[in-house]
Amino acid sequence: ERDPRRAGRVSARLGDVVRAMHGSRRDRYGRPGTDRTGGTDPVEQIVLRRALGHLAEAAARVDRIAAAGHRLLDLLHERHAAVLPRTEYGFIHGELGPDHVLVDDRDEPVLIDIEGAMFFDVEWEHAFLELRFGTGYSCFRRDDLDSDRLRFYRLAMHLSLVAGPLRLLDGDFPDRPAMLEIVEHNVGRTLAQLP
Repeated sequence: ERDPRRAGRVSARLGDVVRAMHGSRRDRYGRPGTDRTGGTDPVEQIVLRRALGHLAEAAARVDRIAAAGHRLLDLLHERHAAVLPRTEYGFIHGELGPDHVLVDDRDEPVLIDIEGAMFFDVEWEHAFLELRFGTGYSCFRRDDLDSDRLRFYRLAMHLSLVAGPLRLLDGDFPDRPAMLEIVEHNVGRTLAQLP
């Protein structure tokens, strides 16, 4: 349920909660409670590798992506090359959208479905928050994000949201129109990033 009188207060508090989470830092990425690193590759290299796979998958199935495939490949590499190394990571939810927030009887936001929580680049989460919250993203906005990293992650995120839903549609996914809408939206968002 959405009560406009409470929404502003809850949104502001949700922004505070997310900023506090992102402010919890560690010198290695990965799941909380582990002493080992998440891996040896830099985070941005992992994102690039996945994005290249998503681009290949999307190009094999979407003519408009295939037609722009070489330009998208160049853009991915260009944006990746602009990202400077980092050695500190913030704590992120991993898939935070409106459907992952409950509100208690004191109007406090409660985050649910936290199995994807990890230490990672907070810009990855912000790319997702922009997408999922749309105009409601303003409660999360920060001026200290790495703009090159954010631009790279936005492109990678859109490619993921073309390839992933198409993969789901290979099975018996029940809400096919919703998945096709996600694919179409993200095809448009991907292509809109081309110069």
